Amino acid sequence: MTFGATILDAEGLELTPDETAFFREADPFGFILFARNIDGAEQLHALCSQMREAVGRDAPILIDQEGGRVQRLRPPLAREWEPPLDFTVRAGDKAAQAMYLRYLITALELRSYGIDVNCAPMVDVPRPDTHAFLTNRCYGGTPAAAAGLGRAVAMGLMAGGVLPVVKHIPGHGAATADSHFDLPVVPVPAETLDAVDFAPFKVLNDLPMAMTAHVVYEAFDSRPATLSPRMIQVIRNDIGFDGLLMTDDISMKALTGTKAEITRDSLAAGCDVVLLCNATLADRQEVAEAAGRMGPSAQARADRALAMRDQAAEVDIRAAEEKLEALLRGRGDV
Repeated sequence: MTFGATILDAEGLELTPDETAFFREADPFGFILFARNIDGAEQLHALCSQMREAVGRDAPILIDQEGGRVQRLRPPLAREWEPPLDFTVRAGDKAAQAMYLRYLITALELRSYGIDVNCAPMVDVPRPDTHAFLTNRCYGGTPAAAAGLGRAVAMGLMAGGVLPVVKHIPGHGAATADSHFDLPVVPVPAETLDAVDFAPFKVLNDLPMAMTAHVVYEAFDSRPATLSPRMIQVIRNDIGFDGLLMTDDISMKALTGTKAEITRDSLAAGCDVVLLCNATLADRQEVAEAAGRMGPSAQARADRALAMRDQAAEVDIRAAEEKLEALLRGRGDV
């Protein structure tokens, strides 16, 4: 059985009949949720069930639940978190333990609604001129800090039964533009990229999934990494990542061309699956047709990733919250 090489979203709080019929035919690898898809615990659980029923299998359901600005679930459905960088600064030398517990709690909240993939950790290494859309979503200012805290995030998520998606591979921190609106071009030498930006991803190259950066690295290619066979070679060979490689949202303004063209080019470059968000049904149909089914290598990576969802431990969420609160109180901050 092979999956469609797409991850797609829904327009509203429940699937329309047209969406259900489309998903049944296209069989996307997975789905992604946004705030517009969330109105309550019962509704959210029902939507996740509808999505899986449409494809007839336990398809992964993704969300961006970093905390801070990028947090789709909010009270009363989930705990409100401060931005990751602010949180790690507050936790000080207990940051790794605190991040583990924070994302364990996040995972337990997500799984209670049927969500089993979180688009985190984000191990981009910020610079003084990194664009503001990214900076406080980062974990630390050095490759070692990003990697160490990223590992804690991934372990916390997986302990709660949620797959992590490390992003934005091979590194967005040197970019000074917001890829949602413009194409960032990074003129940094290859040696610096390798030592700083690529370094956390090398440490975390065993994680099951990763999301690409829509960034041009001039030292390697004139095309953004998502569309660049050369950069996908860097990700696979130099960084050593052999998990499932998904694109960032191909509707972002950093990429130009029709959605079908971008889909074909990203898969031809070596991405395994295409993420399309905030699109019309017609756009989703166009992308699904252009993407087709996963090839054998992509399918094998998808199967390996999905097999890791069942490694959750039995954890009491209140006990995890109390442990985190005690840890932070020990810093004298709360």
